[in-house]
Amino acid sequence: MGVFSRLSDIVNSNLNAMLDQAEDPEKIVRLIIQEMEDTLVEVRSNAARAIADRKEVGRKKSEFAARAKEWEAKAELAIAKGRDELARGAIGAKRKAEEMIELLDQETGAIEHTVEKTNEDLAKLQAKLKEARAKQRSLQIRRDAAADSVRISRQVHDGRIDDALARFDRYERRIDELEAEAESWALGRPRTLEDEFSELESEDAVNAELAALKRRVADRAGNNN
Repeated sequence: MGVFSRLSDIVNSNLNAMLDQAEDPEKIVRLIIQEMEDTLVEVRSNAARAIADRKEVGRKKSEFAARAKEWEAKAELAIAKGRDELARGAIGAKRKAEEMIELLDQETGAIEHTVEKTNEDLAKLQAKLKEARAKQRSLQIRRDAAADSVRISRQVHDGRIDDALARFDRYERRIDELEAEAESWALGRPRTLEDEFSELESEDAVNAELAALKRRVADRAGNNN
């Protein structure tokens, strides 16, 4: 069963309202697009028939116009020959051809109206189809975004991640312990000759800085006196 019952339902439809009321908006919009596409094919087929009819009527009009002209020429010939009765017959045939032209003119007007109306319907239908496809893309984007959000949330709250982090912390603690063990081997180790000279150099630097500081203090005191 289709979503719409006729073309006017499609043209006047409120897609937002229809999708808001639907339990499965994605399914409904797929059905809407399918029906719009089917209707578009039907309307174009009707337009093609109307255009073909217009060409056929135009061809018939040309034929009857040629006949009317031909009968008029025959009527003139009959009059020239003094054959009035024959001229009346030709005039009658000419009038019938002209009547057919008038009928075909009316038919052409009706066809033109149909073609114009079909063209308007096609424009409206294509606009609605474009709107429906945009809605479909929007729903797909929202669905994909929601699916990504759910997947990320599951990963964030997954206990396996916490377990992995805990294992990483334990591994980092083990490294700290190994580094501390390596440093502990230096504790209580006998001082080497290099260590003693390094200590002397450090003491000399400290003594030099202390002497310089004492001189600055003494200079300020002397200036104040």
